[in-house]
Amino acid sequence: MKFVVLDTSDTLDTYDTLTTMIRFENVTKQYPTGNTALEDISFTIDRGEFVFVIGPSGSGKTTLFRLLINDEMPSSGSIFIGDWDLTNLPKKKIPVLRKNIGVVFQDLKLLRDRTIYENIMFPLEVGDIDSHEARERVDGIIERVGISEHRDKFPIQLSGGELQRAAIARALAFSPEIILADEPTGNLDNATSWEIIKLLQDINESGTTILMATHNADIVNSLRNRTLILEKGKLTKDQASKHKKPEHKEHKE
Repeated sequence: MKFVVLDTSDTLDTYDTLTTMIRFENVTKQYPTGNTALEDISFTIDRGEFVFVIGPSGSGKTTLFRLLINDEMPSSGSIFIGDWDLTNLPKKKIPVLRKNIGVVFQDLKLLRDRTIYENIMFPLEVGDIDSHEARERVDGIIERVGISEHRDKFPIQLSGGELQRAAIARALAFSPEIILADEPTGNLDNATSWEIIKLLQDINESGTTILMATHNADIVNSLRNRTLILEKGKLTKDQASKHKKPEHKEHKE
């Protein structure tokens, strides 16, 4: 199991031997305005974990996600994905990194003038994936997330839960090792929220590491997954999972 690569020079030679997927070491992010979004954050997340990130608005959850995709750089400290040090990552490696971290954005970021199928296909087209392979991949993903009947519809024609499934489908385009889900149940009713959580659990059980930012206390308390609690940019608690970690199926590329 390796990161998707652009060419043979991008292979992570030691990645298969690592159990730690994400590592933050004394990470601080301070903006020029003087606002400190994260302060001296340290934690590790193992491959295949499903971890909640919780905290009030402004606690640093979104900044943490942006640091993971190299959209922001820390002011100090180090961030590792596998054996890659993001603070010293060459620019040519950033596209490789981002292919291996699927993001489900809070505002979804689906293109309104494209069908659901075209939205999921779009990153593969930009990534210069062979057209036949891309079509097969998108067909499989659409079926996997349960929106086959909506493939030719536009985002405005879908319900909130269907849109969330489409956003998750797009995040799966490159078979990422990590999924970052930013409030994926934030605007959904209770029943639909649990449908989305079940979908994310199924993805996690295939071996994908998941970090999910949420304000939904019912979901956090019910699942009792490991939980990182942020308050005013500080990691105030790293609460261990309260249930036995399931055995994960082999992750398919």
